[in-house]
Amino acid sequence: MKKMILPIRYALALSGCLIAYFLLLALMGLHTNPVFSFVNAAISAFGIYAAIKSYKLEQGNEFDYSKGFTVGILTGFISTLIFTIFFAFYATELDKDFLPALLETVDREYDDSIGIISFVVAIMGFATSVVITLTCMQLFKKSHNVGQQENLLEHNREDDLAS
Repeated sequence: MKKMILPIRYALALSGCLIAYFLLLALMGLHTNPVFSFVNAAISAFGIYAAIKSYKLEQGNEFDYSKGFTVGILTGFISTLIFTIFFAFYATELDKDFLPALLETVDREYDDSIGIISFVVAIMGFATSVVITLTCMQLFKKSHNVGQQENLLEHNREDDLAS
C-alpha cells in the first residue's frame, strides 16, 4: 500500500485540476467544444511529471525506469478513472443538456449514450497517460552516454559546492 500513496496523492490532485478546468469551461459555456480538451493533456503532463519527479527525489540513487514508469502510469490511470466518473455524473445528473450539445459539435452518426461517450473519455485519458509517461521518463532515465554522464557528474559537483 505504501507504494500506492504517492500516485494516489498526485492522481487526486491531477483529477481535481482536470475537474476544475472542466467546470471553468462549463461556466464560460465552452465545455461542449472538444478542442479545449487539448489543455487536459497539458494538465496531465504537469501532474504526471510532478509525480515522477517527486518519486525520483524520494528514491535518490535507487530510482529506476520501471518503477518511475509505474508511478506515472498509476497517476494517469487513477486520475483518468476519477475524471471519467465525474464526467459521467456531470452529463447524467448535473447538466442533462450537455450530451446533446456536445454531440452537435461532432458528427451525429455516433451513438449518443453516456456509456460510449464515457468510454471514449476514458480511452483518451489512458492513451494520453501512457504517452505522457513515456515522454516524461525520457527526462528521468539514466544516460549510458559517457560524455553525458561526465557532464552530469560535473554539474552535480558544482551544485554541491554552491550549496
